[in-house]
Amino acid sequence: MKSTVIKLDTINDVKNFVNTVSKYDFDVDLVSGRYAVDAKSIMGIFSLDLAKPIKVEIYSDNCQQFLDEIKGFVQEA
Repeated sequence: MKSTVIKLDTINDVKNFVNTVSKYDFDVDLVSGRYAVDAKSIMGIFSLDLAKPIKVEIYSDNCQQFLDEIKGFVQEA
């Protein structure tokens, strides 16, 4: 499992992120506080507090291509 932190600022960011995640067959969760939702669920993502950075948990060790595709959303530490 790998993880990173992202920020989704606009509705289009959420839509583009879900479209990207949906191309992959491994599971990806978004965690905000004590809530975790499926990253492929647009309704689930909108239930989170998008004003804060969101932790992405990727349940695959072979996910470098996915990480490259979402790098525009990744928050720098």
